[in-house]
Amino acid sequence: MNKPKILLTGGGSAGHITVNLALIPLLVKSGWEIFYIGSFHGIEHELISQITEVKYYGISTGKLRRYFDLQNFTDIFRVVRGVLAAYRIIRREKPNVVFSKGGFVSVLVVIGSKLNNIPVIAHESDLTPGLANRINTYFARKICTTFVDTIEHLPKNKGEFIGAIVRPELKQGDAEKGRSLCDFNADKPVILVTGGSLGSTYINQTVRSLCDRLLEFQIVHICGKGNLDLSLQHEGYRQFEYVSEELADLMHLADIVISRAGSNFIFEFLALRKPMILIPLSKKSSRGDQIDNAKVFEQQGFAEVILEADLTKNLLLDKIQTVFDRRVEYADRMKNWNSDDALAKLFSLISSAAE
Repeated sequence: MNKPKILLTGGGSAGHITVNLALIPLLVKSGWEIFYIGSFHGIEHELISQITEVKYYGISTGKLRRYFDLQNFTDIFRVVRGVLAAYRIIRREKPNVVFSKGGFVSVLVVIGSKLNNIPVIAHESDLTPGLANRINTYFARKICTTFVDTIEHLPKNKGEFIGAIVRPELKQGDAEKGRSLCDFNADKPVILVTGGSLGSTYINQTVRSLCDRLLEFQIVHICGKGNLDLSLQHEGYRQFEYVSEELADLMHLADIVISRAGSNFIFEFLALRKPMILIPLSKKSSRGDQIDNAKVFEQQGFAEVILEADLTKNLLLDKIQTVFDRRVEYADRMKNWNSDDALAKLFSLISSAAE
């Protein structure tokens, strides 16, 4: 009997890859053959191509811009080339099902899948669907959602609420390994700062300017590729461009978190009961999805929120003290939230579509 075969896609940011990373071990354990289509040089290539059980294909991609740019015209040719490449790869590999996590590369793959008559299951992490998933909705059999209210923004009978998918390995992190990695002592609390996989200039600059005023804390700063500041040599301050295998250990080490409000990240912090200060991307830089995500977490008592336009050193300092002083209250409210069955629900939907 032939192994079932699945095509995974998604890229552009870590948030469009993490669910795939959670799925892959389960698929391998269940005997699936896996291949992945992403961009040639995106973060998905960096993270997925090193997984030996997954065959990786790169295709040409453009970019979804919500503004006028001359590259919109040249990108048309990249998009057509990418769709044709995806179509040929899918025709050759003949997967039973496609799972799409989003990002512009996924649109090309989903269209190529439709042209090959392969069923597509997609996933939307944010409260409202992004542009890529709004396009993918026309071709997908189901759109799985993290927030129950997302169903209202999808065509009838297309949405399927499954909850947040958290990589199981994150729950296996070891705070002592994280402490050793950072060379921290056990006497001071730890703040974990992350601006997402691409980093955040606003957050990086504000946090670094506070190092002299946060001497009672130790700071782990995941600042994004190319954003290290090698001139900054503070005791109790440790910076990384990006972490992969060590992330679980650093998350477990943290007492509180300062983060953007991408859905995957904040649900991972929620699963680990980490009180948060969320600084969502502004509407100048995004469609406002992170603001929506952050508001939901604030309403449920999981986080404090600072809008990017309001971010100052003094406000961030006040929020840090507030969240740290009330960290037990935040963690207690998080205890009632559970996502253990979300991955199983997604796997069941994928398996049913493959049949």
